[in-house]
Amino acid sequence: MFFVTGATGNVGREVVSLLLAEGGKVRALTRAANSDAVPAGAVPVVADLASDPMRAADALDGVSAVFLNTMALGDNVAEFLALARRQGVNRVVLLSSGYVRDGVAPDEQPGAVARKHRAEEQMVESSGLEWTSLRPDDFASNALFEWAAQLRAGDVVYGAYADAATAVIHARDIAAVAVRSLLEDGHGGLHYSLTGPEWLTERDRVRIIGEVTGRPVRFEEISPQDARAAMLATGLPGEIADAVLGDLAAAVHRARRITDTVPRVTGRPALSFAQWVSENAGAFQS
Repeated sequence: MFFVTGATGNVGREVVSLLLAEGGKVRALTRAANSDAVPAGAVPVVADLASDPMRAADALDGVSAVFLNTMALGDNVAEFLALARRQGVNRVVLLSSGYVRDGVAPDEQPGAVARKHRAEEQMVESSGLEWTSLRPDDFASNALFEWAAQLRAGDVVYGAYADAATAVIHARDIAAVAVRSLLEDGHGGLHYSLTGPEWLTERDRVRIIGEVTGRPVRFEEISPQDARAAMLATGLPGEIADAVLGDLAAAVHRARRITDTVPRVTGRPALSFAQWVSENAGAFQS
């Protein structure tokens, strides 16, 4: 039996679906009362563990391994891990971040995202559970939140740091590595750095969206100050906007390395950003 947190998110839904395809039995955590929120075949567990992690006690009975997206837990990561161990869980696979740096203490990590995730990695490492940490580069699906609304309204994306480069990764690739780590031995105690198959700048990704959708779209660079104001106008909290812009600024000069983790662990090539766009093209059409 597997327990999947964040089961309605991009990665969580893929993890649930792949586990079911392997014949696994899955309990899928969701805050939505509608059981259709999780893939058919999984047992929905409706609970808000960010307010009370103990509500997972019964759902963890008989569970051997957990896929852990800490967004579902708020500040209760350590409490949940202790509960999982008491309930007999043996293995945990953590969704961390590619911005985390090895050998660097949490408070010295490069940015708020990396600081948060490294602190959570340390909680997992000291939990007494067999653990695997997944450190993906930026999600391909971030393009939905960053640019979909702009491209539905016109042919220009406005943003800061056009030359910021990332090896964006498809959620299905993250999930595929997670599932192998949940099902198989040999992945314990490893930090898996996960990238897509190529490095792409912000400008490159917008160009690919245009090529796939058949539209003459382009990226127009604006100042970080103007980009921050636009983010705040959408309701994004200031600290999140600052974290996003900080990560983009760092990505302009970031060392570029494509890892072989996805093909090595899954036995197939990593999916391209163009593949992701082709699956979600409707989101960018007016």
